[in-house]
Amino acid sequence: MAAMIGSGCRDSKKSADGNSKSDTEASIPVEVEAVRRGPIESTLRTFATLEAEQEVKVFARTANRVIELKVEEGDHVRRDDVLVRLDDANQKVAVAKAANSLDKSRQEFGRLEALHSQRLISDQAFADARFEVRQLELALEDAQRELDYTVIRAPITGTLTRRIVKLGDLVSANQHLFDLIDFTSTVARVYVPEKSLANLALGQAARVTATAVGDQAFTARVRRIAPVVDAKSGTVKVTIGFDDIGPLRPGMYVDVELILDTRADALLISKRALVLDGDQTYAFRLGADRRVERLLVEPRATDRLNVEPTSGFKEGDQVVIAGQTGLKNGAKVRLPGDPDPETEKKKDSASPAALSASRE
Repeated sequence: MAAMIGSGCRDSKKSADGNSKSDTEASIPVEVEAVRRGPIESTLRTFATLEAEQEVKVFARTANRVIELKVEEGDHVRRDDVLVRLDDANQKVAVAKAANSLDKSRQEFGRLEALHSQRLISDQAFADARFEVRQLELALEDAQRELDYTVIRAPITGTLTRRIVKLGDLVSANQHLFDLIDFTSTVARVYVPEKSLANLALGQAARVTATAVGDQAFTARVRRIAPVVDAKSGTVKVTIGFDDIGPLRPGMYVDVELILDTRADALLISKRALVLDGDQTYAFRLGADRRVERLLVEPRATDRLNVEPTSGFKEGDQVVIAGQTGLKNGAKVRLPGDPDPETEKKKDSASPAALSASRE
């Protein structure tokens, strides 16, 4: 009879769902981080492929054989530096012939000029002689130009990126010989949504990173802003120039961050705390009794690591940065270092008092 009474007493401690009333509510393990103050930049992220604004293909402007090759791929040259020399024997002969013809014509013109002054020849004969001299002067200029073309010079300052011609080659007029690029003219052309146009200005700072060269960020500036909006895409073309391109090269794919605004003392929430729900963003703030509150986060500014909320948070607030998946408003949580209720219950059940009570 006593055993039945004891059993009834123990059963009375259980609720209708079979759980002991002494069981604690299950808590979810999470990690938190304090909301703090610090600097933040409002940025616009986009991408581009680098290109050089000063990129020239060098062509031969006359025909002959290459007798001297002065440069190689990778060489840096200045404008008007000699790249290659062609055999100029034919061109020198042409210049000499043109000069001789001009000298003879000038002598003849001098004789006719004297006769014309004495009215011994007609005005037409004198005009024809003067025209002949001018024609031969132009012929000499053409011959001299052809001679000058045998020395091929750099049209811009830059780096030789491709050499097509070899020593001894017989080149023809308009043959492609070299590619020359001025790396300092490298730019990134990005397309910015028209709604951000009011936040853009010439000289505005930007950061450029390229996977090919690691995590290094390169300083850049807004060099030009297109004066019109593309009606099809609703974007504005912005040209980004560099203070120093370093290892960046034309053709590289890069990420571009336009710095729209900088705040030195902003309230910062780690992006690890953000939870997306549809088109809205939330964060869980730790409250009293280890319960969390789900709050809407409306960003005023964002960067890679943090977001500045417009309202709802204050410095020192603890927000959940890990374990928030599936977390509900008002849920009870457990922080690292807090006792685990399951472990505590096992300890209690293994205590001498509990064992004694179970034997009774």
